[in-house]
Amino acid sequence: MKADKEQTLRKLKTVRGQIDGLIKMVEDNRYCIDISNQLMASIAILKNINKDVLDAHLKHCVTEVFDSGDQTDKKQKIDEMIKIIDKLSK
Repeated sequence: MKADKEQTLRKLKTVRGQIDGLIKMVEDNRYCIDISNQLMASIAILKNINKDVLDAHLKHCVTEVFDSGDQTDKKQKIDEMIKIIDKLSK
């Protein structure tokens, strides 16, 4: 992984804490809107982490393959990105 590992781990641990908090909120029958707001905050951080990972992938992994000139690897990287974009657009 080419994304900033420490930053990624810090954000993931934040989300883990939020998920633990969400579990407690559900167990405590907290107000639906409060739970929804916390869910959206967790989702936003996960989207941000994914953006960082994909950004690093494009800047490093994909760039390295395109610099190498290997046509098979180029096609594979393009296909990978198409699949990710398809998933993101659903």
